[in-house]
Order: sequence, then C-alpha cells, then structure tokens
Amino acid sequence: MNWAHAHLIINHVPVMGSVFALLLLIWGMVKKSEDVRQAALWGMVLTGLAAGGAYLTGSYAGDLVQTLPGVSAVRISTHEDAALLALIAAIVAGVLAATGLVLGWMLGDVPRWCILGCLVLGLVTGALMARAANLGGEIRLPEARPGFEWPAAPSPVKPAPGD
Repeated sequence: MNWAHAHLIINHVPVMGSVFALLLLIWGMVKKSEDVRQAALWGMVLTGLAAGGAYLTGSYAGDLVQTLPGVSAVRISTHEDAALLALIAAIVAGVLAATGLVLGWMLGDVPRWCILGCLVLGLVTGALMARAANLGGEIRLPEARPGFEWPAAPSPVKPAPGD
C-alpha cells in the first residue's frame, strides 16, 4: 500500500461520515431523542478526526500521482484548497460537537444552541466534503470531469463469411 492508496481509503470516512452524522442529527431532532443526538455529535467528532487523516495522507498522495500521465497539477491544487476548507469545517464542527457532549454530560442535555450550531456546521461540512471529494475524483477519473463525453461505442464485429 502507498500513500495514494491510503488516501483513497481514508478519505471516504469524513465524506460519508459528515453526511451520516448530519442525517443522524436531523433524525435525533425529529424524534427528540437525546441519545440519537449524542450519537450524531460523536459522529461529528470522529468525522473531524478522520478529515485530519485524509488531509495528511492527501499531501503524500499528491506527490505520488503528480507525475502520472493525465494528472494536472492545477487539479491537485484545486482539490487541496477545497480539502483544506472541508477540513477546517469538519474540525470546527467536531470541536462544537465535543463541547456539546461535555455540556450534555455536565448538564444532562446538550444545549439547543449547540445542536443548532452543529446542524448548520454539519450542512456546511457535508457540502464542502462533497465538493472536495468531487474535485479529488477529477484528478484521475476523466469521466468525473466537467464536459467529459463518452467515446463512441465501437461497431460490432461482423463474422467473416463462412464462419
């Protein structure tokens, strides 16, 4: 396994984790379940930690793939910039979620302002993670790039006479 492979494995955790934690938080709010809301907050904390791992491995992955044919340094740089914004959002959401968990432990319930703040940050984090993931996909997947057109399908091979 190399850094590019590790990055591809790790980066799915914060991308999917941010969406899962957000949906769980919404579910906990709808059901008025403190346990579900706290599970969502734990998800946000873990997402923030995983985002750090994805970002760190991304630097090494970029160094490995930048010399491959068809890989653009501009695409790598654009992805890195988007990933940094997503990382910052995930860390801020994770810190707020951790604060909510501590306050919930001390007070018995997570304060409403903290839940609403996590909801907003969860939406922002999910959107930024999706954007960073999409830009990352464009680095090596031409079909993920804007304007990509599928090549024409080859004509079926006709059997030679007598076959």
